[in-house]
Amino acid sequence: MALLSALRLHHHPRSRGRLAVGLLALVAGTLPSATADAATPPSGSVSDTAPTTTWSAGPFAVPNVSGTAGTVSCGNAQPCDDYALKVSVPAGYDAGHSLRIDVRWPDSAADFDLYVLDAAGREVAASASSSDPETVLLPAVSASYTVRVVPYAPLGDSFTGTASLVTAPADPPPSTATPPTYASSWAPDGIADAHNAGEPSIGVDRASGAAMFQAYTSTLKVTYDSAGVATWQDKSASAANGCPQGSTTSLDPILFTDPVTHRTFESQLAGKTALTCYTDDDGETWTPTGGSGINSGVDHQTIGGGPFATGGPGAVTSYPNAVYYCSQDIADASCAVSRDGGLTYGPAVPMYSLLDCGGLHGHVKVAPDGTVYVPNKGCGGHQAVAVSEDNGLTWTVRKNPSSTPGDSDPSVGIGAGGTVYMGYQNSDGTPRIAVSHDKGKTWLYDQNVGAALGIKNIVFPAVTAGDDNRAAFVFLGTTTGGDYQDAANFTGVWHLYVATTYDGGQSWVTVDATPTDPVQKGSICTGGTTCGNDRNLLDFIDVTSDAQGRVLAAYADGCTGTCATGGAQNYDALASIARQTSGNTLYGAYDAVVRGRHNKPEGATG
Repeated sequence: MALLSALRLHHHPRSRGRLAVGLLALVAGTLPSATADAATPPSGSVSDTAPTTTWSAGPFAVPNVSGTAGTVSCGNAQPCDDYALKVSVPAGYDAGHSLRIDVRWPDSAADFDLYVLDAAGREVAASASSSDPETVLLPAVSASYTVRVVPYAPLGDSFTGTASLVTAPADPPPSTATPPTYASSWAPDGIADAHNAGEPSIGVDRASGAAMFQAYTSTLKVTYDSAGVATWQDKSASAANGCPQGSTTSLDPILFTDPVTHRTFESQLAGKTALTCYTDDDGETWTPTGGSGINSGVDHQTIGGGPFATGGPGAVTSYPNAVYYCSQDIADASCAVSRDGGLTYGPAVPMYSLLDCGGLHGHVKVAPDGTVYVPNKGCGGHQAVAVSEDNGLTWTVRKNPSSTPGDSDPSVGIGAGGTVYMGYQNSDGTPRIAVSHDKGKTWLYDQNVGAALGIKNIVFPAVTAGDDNRAAFVFLGTTTGGDYQDAANFTGVWHLYVATTYDGGQSWVTVDATPTDPVQKGSICTGGTTCGNDRNLLDFIDVTSDAQGRVLAAYADGCTGTCATGGAQNYDALASIARQTSGNTLYGAYDAVVRGRHNKPEGATG
């Protein structure tokens, strides 16, 4: 079932909806009628002794938006610029080096896209977001490429391209901590939407211990007995339990459980508003709310909450915490704050415009001191967090300069002392995470947490934290390199991975949480509504922890039945939770107390 409308603003090399060219023209003025100049020079090379080459082309007057239909087309009416790049390096050079290609342009309102083709004309990498520069990273091996730049919305601008062989940053050794273990449970077939659980979100009521799982219009309650056996129940909001707008329709689902107040919110996107209710009793009864602030965006909403920052307006009812509703619109993304427990929201305040960052953002998180964070995968050539220190009144974008833009939304987790952990998919597909102790102004320990296991590509990063020096970073990963969105040729097998730090992000121990159970085989498309059946998992997964610090990761299992035992990919989306069963948790006070066992319902081979 397609969850997203045609308004979905995903940025992806082959299929994405973005700002209409006409709207960009309104920002930057009338398009000039100049004819584009070809690349100068038309070809170049890099080697271990001459590691950099540059070229330029333009100006471009005619936009080429063919990529939104799934495949880039080039011709007189659809201009592209091709640059022939030759790479010559010794064998083994890629062990410590990467090929980095950047395309930059002067006017921040313009937009160019970057594609890299191999000698056979196959696309091997792409960067087609709203970022400036557009950046790709490839292994530094001898090869011949065509670097194709497409003027998505050129506004009469020119571009400069740079190809460089760069030294890969050295990662610290992996953590020597004992790796935690995980066991998965799956929603039984009798649950509505059990097999329609793409882009799930999860929270834990730390008073009752119940995990609350949201996907599409279904809210599921999952409880665990002393042996770790899971029981799944449908507690979806409906007219019968107090929420007439619940479980009726959705363009995007989201759930948030406040770990302090134990209130759970479920939200279904409906244009510029949200069909939102909350429950204080794990779904037995629901209370309808105003849903979102005016003028909220049309897409990709997120709900989160936490304490109010000091020195500003606070709660107006007995509910102590702020609730934030953030979403993206055509030209910006905004957040609205509720001061009455989520019943009503103030006006939506822009976090950034598309001149600052790409439209899509990750999930909002609130620190113990009330600082609010919303991560973004592409802000001026880097990944970043939009930060508010005054309860959502004003926002500042703070970039991680070690990062390059990715294709999945990044995620942040916040420790008990305010330490921020940002996990992200780098432009080379690898899983990286960095740490900030000053609210995103500077970042430390940025590292690849998948290298030790040979992970080449990831999607759907999600992060949570407990004690200030402990955090968990989950993602779907594969040890197969290359273009993971190439449905015809990519053959990687995907698993759920969890990386955990116990020393404040200086080192991480990474484990395969589903070692005998693939989550997907072949390609995973993250490109929006024009994808094929490999978009079965949709756009994200989620992670949280319970009162003892056990990590619980919500994911959609896309490879079930015979697929899981060696058969072909079946593009399922089975509601699944991987729960920590051994090892140290995210709270040192409960180290080594978790136990449990594998629990899978009959007929739901996952």
